[in-house]
Amino acid sequence: MALPVVLLASPRSFCAGVERAIDIVDRLLDQRGGPIHVRKQIVHNTHVVVGLEARGAVFVDELDEVPDGATVVFSAHGVSPAVREEAARRGLEVVDATCPLVTKVHAEAKRYATRGDTVVLIGHDGHEEVEGTLGEAPGQTVLVESVADVEALEVPDPTRVSYLTQTTLAVDETAEVLAALRAKFPALRGPSSADICYATTNRQDAVREVAGEADLVLVVGSANSSNSVRLVELARRMGTPAHLIDDVSEIRPEWLDGVRVVGVSAGASAPPQLVDEVLEALSPWDVQVRETARETIQFTLPAAVRRR
Repeated sequence: MALPVVLLASPRSFCAGVERAIDIVDRLLDQRGGPIHVRKQIVHNTHVVVGLEARGAVFVDELDEVPDGATVVFSAHGVSPAVREEAARRGLEVVDATCPLVTKVHAEAKRYATRGDTVVLIGHDGHEEVEGTLGEAPGQTVLVESVADVEALEVPDPTRVSYLTQTTLAVDETAEVLAALRAKFPALRGPSSADICYATTNRQDAVREVAGEADLVLVVGSANSSNSVRLVELARRMGTPAHLIDDVSEIRPEWLDGVRVVGVSAGASAPPQLVDEVLEALSPWDVQVRETARETIQFTLPAAVRRR
């Protein structure tokens, strides 16, 4: 009898923005030792945070927990101008680990607001990236999460409306909200290139590929990781049972009962070794890679941490 099959989605795990953010904290710890303060989780993954804490990183919710004059790292999700102003006022040395693709969205928000538009941000309320983007032009930016939100939306001038999106959304669901916006505001303007980042899109495409063949999909990632949660939702929308797991210890044996093909992926903030541990646990299943794209993007590090 043939072995059960693991369909390993590719791309999966770390993206360039996540690698850059973790590398920034790692290098600061190498250069200066601890403590290095980080506002919020550097990326949304429990294992990454615990590992950096063990080396001397101190994660705080707000800047009032950081001593005056200390070094603070801004997480990959970005911060509002108000947070930057507070850091400057406190004399904190800031090392910015904001993903460059999030920085692009902030720049768009400022540009649209400056030209007098109402800026409609498609995203999830309470997510750190959304809070930072909203802070760029709080008086002119409104958040929508669904088609229903769009239908209830009223703006001062329907001919002057622009849109932005959180970078880690589900591509298909965002398309539905955007279609509703275009129908309601025919003069709607937006970015020349999509705000949903390449890594989010690539991981969703790969999961779509494996979910079509699998009896079960396992996505490695933490519960507060937006892009990881979207992968699980995508598989389920395709009719394939799917579970989000922080690591191999969360796999329940009963999930595998009667399963002959399991798809495995990981969110962009999940370390690759966690996927390796899942594959080890499923051994001797036949592992087959399903590659839908190759990622070669790298982002430059801030001058403060570049090796001399």
